[in-house]
Amino acid sequence: MRIFPSGKKAFLLSYRVQGRKRLMTIGTYGILTLDQARIQARALPAKVETENADPLATRQREAQGQTIRDLCTAYMERHGDHKKSHRDDGRRLDQHVLPAWGSLKVSAITQADVAALHAKIGKTRPYEANRTLALLSKMFELARRWDLVPRDHSNPARDIDHFKEHKRDRWITPEELPRLAQAINEEPNEVARCALWLYLLTGARKSELLQARWEHVDWNRAELKLPDTKAGRVHYIPLSSPALALLREIPREDGNPFILPGRGPRSKKDASERPPQPAHLVNISKSWNRVREAAGVVDVRLHDLRRTVDSWLAQSGNSLHLIGRVLNHSNQSNTAVYARFGEDSVRVALEQHGTRILDVAGVTPTANVGTSASDRPPVDP
Repeated sequence: MRIFPSGKKAFLLSYRVQGRKRLMTIGTYGILTLDQARIQARALPAKVETENADPLATRQREAQGQTIRDLCTAYMERHGDHKKSHRDDGRRLDQHVLPAWGSLKVSAITQADVAALHAKIGKTRPYEANRTLALLSKMFELARRWDLVPRDHSNPARDIDHFKEHKRDRWITPEELPRLAQAINEEPNEVARCALWLYLLTGARKSELLQARWEHVDWNRAELKLPDTKAGRVHYIPLSSPALALLREIPREDGNPFILPGRGPRSKKDASERPPQPAHLVNISKSWNRVREAAGVVDVRLHDLRRTVDSWLAQSGNSLHLIGRVLNHSNQSNTAVYARFGEDSVRVALEQHGTRILDVAGVTPTANVGTSASDRPPVDP
């Protein structure tokens, strides 16, 4: 027994493991009786002998533990940064998970904790709550695989009911398109203006189009190559005549390989420490908000432009499988069906779509505001 200056008394056990002497506190006198302390003291050395375990090291490891902050860091470094949605994962961790649990141990999080966080986010953002729940489930599963918690530790993000999600069915109608087209052409941000037209003409995903490079444009075959897509495979988008005309009108930035160039460093500090690096357009939200307000379609999201291509192709009589081929849907069960449609069918569908878009819009896509294409220097394809 050790007696502290304060008068506190504690039972201790001295033992050796792998030749090293260890001194471990069993418990406090008054909470444990002498007989109870002796029972534990007999069991611990037996565990050292039979399992080659070190009870003191195990206790210290459990006391130190792994916090949720540690798990979030490990997740992003070992898994999240390799996903296409790594920015969304990082944002959700920063906004929802770390403020709530950052200093807590991973093993301390219960199903009730996860359910409460899910419900809190879901009060105003049910879709965001469901995505966060899926992220947590994956993180806790990886924590078990990475031995951050015991292998038999149950996943606290499982068996929690998701909020019901309703598939959006919003797209630009023929009545709305002329107003939207005019608003796009009047948008002062030239790069954003070109991006919005290309979304309407190609149906490409936002990030995939923003990262497109001039080297991926095949002018002879009239197609755009997207090497890194959500579906995990290279996708070739046939370029309709309006899309080609718009691309030829877009001015190129010297030294910047991106079709839709951005501003480079986002802070004065970055700009002072290094020269501007070639970058693509990242934030198109401000331009899109101006456009949709001017067009009177404030409820239309940017992704709804891709849904517009889907809807208009369907209304033109194209099959769902052909539309999936055009938009590079990630449903692998349709792969065998997609193989029936050659590039010619996709090209015809997008050419007809581009023609119809312009007919209904009543205006021609332009990369310039108040400047005719003839006034700009020609771009050699």
